[in-house]
Amino acid sequence: MRILIVYDCLFPHTIGGAERWYRNLAERLAADGHDVTYLTLRQWERGSPPAVAGVSVRTAGPRMALYAHGRRRIAPPLVFGAGVLWHLLRRGRHYDVVHTASFPYFSLLAAGLLRRAQGYRLVVDWHELWSREYWRAYLGPVGGRIGWLVQLRGVRLRQRAFCFARLTARRLAEERVRGEVTVLEGEYAGSLLPRPPRPARPHVVFAGRHIPEKRVPALVPAVAAARRRLPELRATILGDGPERPEVLARIAALDLEDVVDAPGFVSGEAVEEALSSALCMVLPSSREGYGMVVIEAAAAGTPSVVVAGPDNAAVELVEEGVNGTIAADASPAALAEAILRVQAAGPALRASTRDWFATHARRLSLEQSLDTVAAAYRERRR
Repeated sequence: MRILIVYDCLFPHTIGGAERWYRNLAERLAADGHDVTYLTLRQWERGSPPAVAGVSVRTAGPRMALYAHGRRRIAPPLVFGAGVLWHLLRRGRHYDVVHTASFPYFSLLAAGLLRRAQGYRLVVDWHELWSREYWRAYLGPVGGRIGWLVQLRGVRLRQRAFCFARLTARRLAEERVRGEVTVLEGEYAGSLLPRPPRPARPHVVFAGRHIPEKRVPALVPAVAAARRRLPELRATILGDGPERPEVLARIAALDLEDVVDAPGFVSGEAVEEALSSALCMVLPSSREGYGMVVIEAAAAGTPSVVVAGPDNAAVELVEEGVNGTIAADASPAALAEAILRVQAAGPALRASTRDWFATHARRLSLEQSLDTVAAAYRERRR
């Protein structure tokens, strides 16, 4: 089949879960014998196009900064959407399938607009689906309503839909998506063999981008609160982003410079090392489309603390008392209490976390999701 993959980012020129997914998906479909084209924004120097095994990489717009102050800028999605529309007007009949990320939505709407006229099938990956309430909180009453309506228009296109959380699948059903929906639960690309848990240090770890929805600054007073009952507790806060100055300010305000380390971005090996001996991984996010770091922690036998919330799909990856615990909210008291529950559970919780990973590793693997999508393409070809 002739497949066009549409996403405005390309790994490793930008780094994230979706970037890794589309790079791996393109290479897998090409290896299966499909004719694959990857349409993206140019994120590399002119004259040095990226090499993706078996895949033709094309651009639909110039190099642009995608983020400002931790949020997606509006100009790049508009430019990319126009570029996708122009590409499909010229070459849409060349493709049997256009496989696109739902976000940014303008490229999805462009692909949906020309689907029938150009005769291709539309496949959409929904990494998240925001509620109307979250849109309002994110962009205000007017902007939030516009954003929600644009998202809804994408949902109502005729499509074959894939998503990465049961939360997203439920929301697609509630918004009356037009097409079959399959949940792909796997994005983990590491080894599926569980490692023997290392003894836990009284040390909690966060790893991720410092953006508002991650609520990273909330971890600092939580550590201070937990230290009242566990004085030896320390923390490492990995990553960077617009909220990092607030993280550092809270560390200083609570006089925790010798207790909380915030080194910024570190290598993958350093993240793995930090997680492997941590008491727990703490993810205070209000919104997660998946929660990869929970699986990465579990692979090392390290339990996770996540926070209950209507937009947080990471809670789907935590079984209470089996591979971690769920805090009621992101207040210092609730997070501290969750950390202390992990401490009280002791080595038994680390052993059950390792067993949880061993049981679910294949289901949660990237390879499992790639197999599922590849099988759908084989069925379509037959």
